[in-house]
Amino acid sequence: MSRTRIAGIVLAVAAVAITAIPAANAVPQSPDHASGPTVIGHRGASGYRPEHTLASYELAARMGADYVEPDLVSTKDGVLVARHEPEIGGTTDVSKHPEFADRKTTKMLDGVAVTGWFTTDFTLAELKTLRAVERLPQVRQRNTVYDGRYQIPTFQEIIDLVQRLDRELHRDIGIYPETKHPTFFKNLGLGTDQKLVDTLNRNGLNRRGAKVYVQSFEVGNLKALHRQLRVPLIQLTEATGQPYDFTVSGDKRTWADITSAAGLREVATYAQGIGPDKNQVIPRDATDHLGKPTSLVKDAHAARLKVHPYTFRPENVFLPADFRSSADPTAYGNLFGEIETYLRAGIDGFFTDTADIGIVARDEFLQG
Repeated sequence: MSRTRIAGIVLAVAAVAITAIPAANAVPQSPDHASGPTVIGHRGASGYRPEHTLASYELAARMGADYVEPDLVSTKDGVLVARHEPEIGGTTDVSKHPEFADRKTTKMLDGVAVTGWFTTDFTLAELKTLRAVERLPQVRQRNTVYDGRYQIPTFQEIIDLVQRLDRELHRDIGIYPETKHPTFFKNLGLGTDQKLVDTLNRNGLNRRGAKVYVQSFEVGNLKALHRQLRVPLIQLTEATGQPYDFTVSGDKRTWADITSAAGLREVATYAQGIGPDKNQVIPRDATDHLGKPTSLVKDAHAARLKVHPYTFRPENVFLPADFRSSADPTAYGNLFGEIETYLRAGIDGFFTDTADIGIVARDEFLQG
């Protein structure tokens, strides 16, 4: 089936030279999918189910995702669970639980005052009484039909699910955890890094060849994890600003410094790849159309780093103007076209909310 025809069906249904190789890249080996660019189920299949639920991860795996991605935060009693942020007012039904009304508070999260309910004020047993809800109900109204059906999963439960699906689907599904806001949790005495290492060790996943990546937007914790983990690390980056641990320490370097050719050579001393905002790979122009690719992929590849940008979503509100189907922000546009453009720019994989579309786009690109 042609690329054009498949893209049309989707519309209708919705209506990666340095002279020396840094030591970090000698080991561990990459666990990437052998058939080409890696498709990462962003928070599972969050385009179809409320994010960070076992249902979302399972659907992404069944759709063919090479990896599923849990964001890891800590409970009050030190258990790693999957939520987009430690604040859970927008991703659970906690506001409907009168017994937890007094838990609503304001905390400083990476220098910003955030009001709501935080996982750090709940034991795991208490969190298990809550149910997940769709984070973007105005955009993904169909997902709201699943509101209230799923618990908040622990990291161990996600590993157990993936291992079960490995056996059932006869393939090795990867896990791509992110350590969320490590400085925030460390300052509360609930640091997540060692718990992550311990969990991987306990499950036999801290080894060369394990299909695991570990990612973070901070630098210091990735450098510390580099000394403990035998799986690849990914330095997440943003288009503006700087890592929060740099803000705390007074380091003046920005994301632009980190993603420069020299900065990427530094990243390669402790990580095996970067996870940039996709606009750092191909920025948009003043009319919101895609412009020309930057040198990021070339520079990263010169430093022997893989490039896994985020996040590819099918709704018009998230797409560049080139690939929108209409003025309706919630309608599906041509995600196939956007992904193909980025694959042609040389990326090694990508995060997507719709793993099924990502798999077809990847496979068609390889065939064409």
